[in-house]
Amino acid sequence: MCGRFTLVSPFAVIAERFHVSVPPDLRPRFNIAPGQDVLCIVRDGQKRLEPLRWGLIPSWARDPAIGSRMINARAETLAEKPGFRNAFARRRCLVAADGFFEWRPAGRRKEPVYIFLKSKKPFGFAGLYESWHGPDGREIRTCTIITTGANDLVRPIHDRMPVILHECVEDAWLDPSETDLERLRSLLGPFPSDEMDAYGVSPAVNNASHDAPDCIRPV
Repeated sequence: MCGRFTLVSPFAVIAERFHVSVPPDLRPRFNIAPGQDVLCIVRDGQKRLEPLRWGLIPSWARDPAIGSRMINARAETLAEKPGFRNAFARRRCLVAADGFFEWRPAGRRKEPVYIFLKSKKPFGFAGLYESWHGPDGREIRTCTIITTGANDLVRPIHDRMPVILHECVEDAWLDPSETDLERLRSLLGPFPSDEMDAYGVSPAVNNASHDAPDCIRPV
């Protein structure tokens, strides 16, 4: 699964990587957690950056609290799950990130590990997004991160990992006119392990409210 990640790259680097306008007051995020706003790249007429709440609320949901249980979507079942299939067909996005955390077994406890690209560049998780309208007319825009089977680097830590899309297929993923779901599903494999790296970090990251540089400092 994917339960925490980072986006600490300078805003100019993020803007250049995804070819979108980025707010100049963007601050580094060292411990992004479910329920918080995350920066997503969407293409619904034009490609743009939009903050979306992490935890997808399907448009048909009666209770928005369902979003807390839908932070991840399994790549293998996107087309079958009622909560994800409409978004998979029509509302795909990228979730901007530059690293993520996973916890490896260490006796009776678990140790946090920070996982990132060897290039140290930002990347896009494959995501889905939805708009939910409450009975009072309010709109909540939300997203989920797609996961797949782990690669060789991540597997000793966890059997699943978020889908990191190669830059060359991002436009196809974002294209709302793309209707070949099998082709889209073929993009959702594990990222090559030889292009990634990982190291152990402080248990400080276990606290979802702690958002500081020591979350990604090697220990």
